[in-house]
Amino acid sequence: MMIIYVLFTLAISYSQSVESKVRKFARNEYPNDQKMQEYVFNEQISAYRYMRKVDDVQVKQFAQVEYPNDYSLQKYVYDNQLSAKRYMVSVSDREIKRKALREYPNDYSLQKYVYDNQLSAKRYMVSVSDREIKRKALREYPNDYSLQKYVYDNQLSAKEYMDRVTNLRIKRKAVREYPSDYSMQKYIYDMSVK
Repeated sequence: MMIIYVLFTLAISYSQSVESKVRKFARNEYPNDQKMQEYVFNEQISAYRYMRKVDDVQVKQFAQVEYPNDYSLQKYVYDNQLSAKRYMVSVSDREIKRKALREYPNDYSLQKYVYDNQLSAKRYMVSVSDREIKRKALREYPNDYSLQKYVYDNQLSAKEYMDRVTNLRIKRKAVREYPSDYSMQKYIYDMSVK
């Protein structure tokens, strides 16, 4: 019976400690606004209770490290990370999944971002039509579809621009200096025309 009383007393003491910590947090957030202090207090206490009941320890620790003094943001990070973790379990492109895991081994939200970004760019690169520029993009960034897409779009835009320029003397100079880089050709052309 004595052990139960001690545990109960410790739990009450800890609970009061959390409440006073949260009240202080709320006062610091809104020192001159009692209503906002109460709102923040209620939000923080609700999030604190939520975080006590979550079951993914790894994701919980991630959220607590990110925001050690803000239970509301811990809850937000926890929910976001847990959703992204579940998403990453379901993805199908193994190559891109490995890349995302390598880049962000402990952050599921960023894994999801990298995965989605890379997958979208990979699909885009399959559909492009200018083989010359596609080869250049693949050569420059063989393992990064997002950067391939960036290079492809940049080079294609510059190539189309160079096809429309009217000063052929300056165009020949730019092509001579950078025969396989349309972006640099455009830069040289623009600088020379000024």
